[in-house]
Amino acid sequence: MIKPVKIYVALPVMEEFDYLPQCIDAIRAQDYRNFEVIICLNQPDEWYTLPEKKHVCVDNLKTLGYLRQVKDFDLKVIDRSSPGKGWKGKRSGVGWARKTAMDEIAEVAEDRDIILCLDADTIFPENYFSSVVNTFTENPHISALSVPYFHRLTGDETLDRAMLHYEIYMRNYALNMLRIKSPYAFTAIGSAMATTAKVYRAVKGIAPKPSGEDFYFLMKLRKHGKVISHNPVKVYPATRYSDRVFFGTGPALIKGVQGDWESYPMYHYYYFDEVAETTDAFGTLFEKEVPTPMTLFLQRILKEDILWKPLRKNHKTKERFIRACHEKVDALRILQFLKYRQRLKHSSDEVNLREFLYTFYAPELRAARIALADLDFNKSSIEYLDKLRRMMMEIEETVHSGKRT
Repeated sequence: MIKPVKIYVALPVMEEFDYLPQCIDAIRAQDYRNFEVIICLNQPDEWYTLPEKKHVCVDNLKTLGYLRQVKDFDLKVIDRSSPGKGWKGKRSGVGWARKTAMDEIAEVAEDRDIILCLDADTIFPENYFSSVVNTFTENPHISALSVPYFHRLTGDETLDRAMLHYEIYMRNYALNMLRIKSPYAFTAIGSAMATTAKVYRAVKGIAPKPSGEDFYFLMKLRKHGKVISHNPVKVYPATRYSDRVFFGTGPALIKGVQGDWESYPMYHYYYFDEVAETTDAFGTLFEKEVPTPMTLFLQRILKEDILWKPLRKNHKTKERFIRACHEKVDALRILQFLKYRQRLKHSSDEVNLREFLYTFYAPELRAARIALADLDFNKSSIEYLDKLRRMMMEIEETVHSGKRT
């Protein structure tokens, strides 16, 4: 008899006493009951000696006390927070916390069991776990699931405006990657990704990056197999400022309210077309050298004068060569190229987004009755920006589901 799939939740926690109970309540309400939660409560041990960090230690100790009272489902706390148990040396941050929880799970989980990543500020409906199990059951050969997401509004206009700008930035990126049929057309959010224990062990786990561990992990998973982004239930991360990582939602909002969107621009769709022109040439590059829009950039950033010849030498079939090219020109190189092109010729976010949506999604704009002539990220109403991101979210979900190409 085949054992039912078990969900193991990997949950890094630091200074989350105000948010974690909502996440725990969402877990408690799940209609799929075969699950266990592994929490890594963490901070550097030396923070107990730093006055400016003492509040984090106090918050974590309160959280530890709260978690000890949770008795109604399987919960294990890896205590990297109490005095003498915190991180020492270079081991610290969300990357190490997420890895510690996921590695713990990988030691005990069966191959088919699912490792589900969450963040403490995220909530979700009661059928979330069951939806994830169903998605993996219906797609048994996938490497991972990048779960659809939707940031919650707060009622704070300044914060909500920054969040909507940031989420529209992410959806502009995702829609363009989908449009050019990139194998890396998914959004990396730590609170919204899942894989099986078998795949996790096969890729040798998650790398403990100080920031962007979710981005690098999903890229690694994509090189192993297919990553899908279609799930009937989405997660709802909180909208809040945070400086605990170097990039991502929290830092983007901090910069955004100051008017600094340089790190999170609306890349013009033409730059994605240049990526597509490059990746479309991989088949030809198996036969002969041809120039591509990314060639000079790749030579410079990889410090390689000869890009494709070594791949032809090591991969004797066109299919294996093309796969090797995609692994070389991966999500990181694509993002670096977009940033490079954006710096060379910078148009405003409003201009770039208008040109993209008018060019490819005019029917959807008309159906949603959104006039992009009114778009101004500094002045447009929250209702207008929310309507725009909802339209882009719906397009993204339709494409991921295969109902629109």
